[in-house]
Amino acid sequence: MKNVQTKRMVLIAIFAALTAIGAFIKIPIPVVPFTLQIIVVFLAGVLLGSKGALYSQLVYIAVGLAGMPVFNEGGGIMYIFKPSFGYLLGFALAAYCIGWVIERIKQPQFIHFVIANLLGVFCIYLIGIPYLYAMLNIWVGQTTSIKYAIMVGFSAGFFVDLILACVTAILSKRLYDTIVQRYMLV
Repeated sequence: MKNVQTKRMVLIAIFAALTAIGAFIKIPIPVVPFTLQIIVVFLAGVLLGSKGALYSQLVYIAVGLAGMPVFNEGGGIMYIFKPSFGYLLGFALAAYCIGWVIERIKQPQFIHFVIANLLGVFCIYLIGIPYLYAMLNIWVGQTTSIKYAIMVGFSAGFFVDLILACVTAILSKRLYDTIVQRYMLV
């Protein structure tokens, strides 16, 4: 039992680190930069299950808020006032939801991974866009409409995220069949 717990903690730490690495593989877009972190979020949900995936993202967020420069634009407690911080919170919810969906299917197929990942994208934007709107209006002092926040929030890579959700589902299926079922990680 102790060996299984140790493996899970190591995997949680690895996925937290991979999320940090993904933050630095980026395509600069105004207001909300696009990074490859979302791929790690998808894979964390699939490979770690709901709780492990959630913990991996919470560890990542906690390390960044503690001051380590693991976020796209640095780190520290003041990062919570960045308009893009809501997307990081969305990562935690997305990872949990993806894991939750996959855990409930005995033999998940490709379509299940696509659906789970699309749910994850929805979760990220569900938190990210309202947070963007609130921070632009309250903290940044840039009076914006919700329509503007939605436009900016979605233009930051929504369609790319949808494509990545489908493409990552291919990798997710293979990794799940190879790793999770063989080593009973979830």
